[in-house]
Amino acid sequence: MGASTGNHPGFGYVDEVIPSIVVEARYATDRNFTGRKVPGYTSSRIMLTHEALAALAKVQAELKPQGLGLKVYDGYRPQRAVDIFVAWCAYQGDTLAKRIYYPELAKKDIIPNGYIWVKSGHTRGSTVDLTLVELATKAELDMGTSWDFFGPQSWTTYDGITAAQKANRKLLADIMKKHGFKPVLEEWWHFTLINEPFPDTYFDFVVE
Repeated sequence: MGASTGNHPGFGYVDEVIPSIVVEARYATDRNFTGRKVPGYTSSRIMLTHEALAALAKVQAELKPQGLGLKVYDGYRPQRAVDIFVAWCAYQGDTLAKRIYYPELAKKDIIPNGYIWVKSGHTRGSTVDLTLVELATKAELDMGTSWDFFGPQSWTTYDGITAAQKANRKLLADIMKKHGFKPVLEEWWHFTLINEPFPDTYFDFVVE
């Protein structure tokens, strides 16, 4: 579905295939848990496998009659970016964005708690981080925490949020699962296509 991306024929760009989706490539900016632009991202676009894009297009189409849509923060992630994250966790200095993203968690505990993996599903190209927005205003629905908040408040089983926040999380999870994605326990925004085309391949080409 959609044009292939140069030397990566299994992949496409979210903005080309599903123009109505809001794209905010956080790792191409300093608005992420490291507080810096991440190596491996040289553009503000987001890439996914064609199969993941096709499934996301169905999600977006089903949300539209409700006045809702998707906002995507990350898709395919080069292995070099994952390596940077792992090295960053090992260094106990450099807590530039701690107050926003992991206020109650020591850096050394980020990997053991399941927020960062040495091998990430994102690197296989069919995992996506996203939320719901109002189509008319592009305003995000209240999910109880921000994207990439490292703490129990982001867990899908966390009970200390409002009924409306729980409903928003459930709406996102239900529609993603309906169209072939599976969630993870630790992050309400994280979904992987069940029938991903590259289940054993961890890519390292740059997002450009």
